[in-house]
Amino acid sequence: MTTTETAAPEHHKAPVGRIVLTVIGALLIVFALVLGAAGGVITWAYATQRDADGFFTSDSEHLETLTYAITSEKIDLGARPGVGNRDFDLGDLATVRLGVESASGKPVFVGIGPSRAVDRYLRGVAHAEVTDIDLDPFRATYRVNSGSAPSAAPGDQTFWRASAEGVGRQRIRWDLESGDWTVVVMNANASRGVGVDVEAGVKVDWLLPLGLGLLGGFLVIGILGTVLLVVGVAGLGKRVPEPAAVPGANPVRLEGRFDAELSRWLWLVKWILLIPHFIVLVVLWLAFWVVTVIAFFAILFTGRYPRSLFGFNAGVLRWTWRVGFYSFAAFGTDRYPPFTLGEVPDYPATLEVRYPERLSRGLVLVKWWLLAIPQYIVLAILGGGVWLARRDGTGAAGGPGLIGWLVIFAVIALLFVGRYPRGIARLVVGLDRWVYRVIVYAALMTDEYPPFRLDQGETEGGTEGAPAVLPSAAPPAAAINES
Repeated sequence: MTTTETAAPEHHKAPVGRIVLTVIGALLIVFALVLGAAGGVITWAYATQRDADGFFTSDSEHLETLTYAITSEKIDLGARPGVGNRDFDLGDLATVRLGVESASGKPVFVGIGPSRAVDRYLRGVAHAEVTDIDLDPFRATYRVNSGSAPSAAPGDQTFWRASAEGVGRQRIRWDLESGDWTVVVMNANASRGVGVDVEAGVKVDWLLPLGLGLLGGFLVIGILGTVLLVVGVAGLGKRVPEPAAVPGANPVRLEGRFDAELSRWLWLVKWILLIPHFIVLVVLWLAFWVVTVIAFFAILFTGRYPRSLFGFNAGVLRWTWRVGFYSFAAFGTDRYPPFTLGEVPDYPATLEVRYPERLSRGLVLVKWWLLAIPQYIVLAILGGGVWLARRDGTGAAGGPGLIGWLVIFAVIALLFVGRYPRGIARLVVGLDRWVYRVIVYAALMTDEYPPFRLDQGETEGGTEGAPAVLPSAAPPAAAINES
């Protein structure tokens, strides 16, 4: 008796390590971008937004009251110097400057003192306490305390930590101190009716080191994240099987086969079902962007797109098209998209990108921005993003692109009549094909300029003018519901 041994099917372990490296690298890059943005803004502000004395200064705003004084709310700086063996106090953090000028030309007083001492001085005195300030437009809200006139002029008091009085603009500088503090503005002679123009400024000497430190963190963490991400995506790209050769002259082949029977209602909740895909795609597209930048330099110096990186980016586009066909780009199938960068030939949405053996070193410098401008204009119309400013200058208005409107019309028809219009189905897939050809060109994955057409554009080995929507596994007559 003869027995035949059957080889066990080969099982490929999930590339957990590569996935972890990709995710960690992407998160580090996001964190680095946040650090870089914060460091850039801080460094720019320090270099350009300070006055000659090194202060960041507000605009001058008007405060006015019919009482005898204008006060701030209690400024609570409760930390105590020296606690926890600190070698600094709050004065090391910032210096505050206040500038006050009487609107009527009277001598004016401005001072800052301990809140308890200020409360004792103004007890029983009519004064207005600023409780809230809106900046745009400027508007101060007061809490008015009734009472009589003060018993003495403010300048006669000895508790002020910083004070100034006189005609014209009066300025005080105060290094932050622990405790509770109150700012007081009065007429120098303590008379009723205070109207002043006030400006505030702050000086922070450690701001430049902070900005430079954040930029340094951006570089270090960004490089580390990029290395981890590239190692991860290179490994994932190597695991993506090379697709069959794309027939014809066009390096991109995109197909969408609409289900014979589409649910009338499922499209209403697909965006919820796709949340896991959206989370993954955020990471994948961040990696796609980083890989494209790396590929730019690789092409510039070698004329070649690293094959493993190309495989990864092609996989991201393939994954995105499957999710798009299932959802907002077409709503063409009710079959849930798989979680894979590789090809799934039996899935209704397929995308193939031909790997270029050589790419132009010079063309890589201009094709993604200059040469692609006409295509970007078309994409803005097809995919949305065309925003027009309102005449009154209060904002902008816009909406979905042509693809979005066609899909909306199609699913409404599906909802009410149970059929996805055949003509719209063909047009939507053709427009999606146009979008992906431009993305491939802008992502440096081909030197062949995207054609201004909706079909596959095949002239060799393909079918010229092939239908935009191909038949599914169901009989061709049922592949697309007639409109």
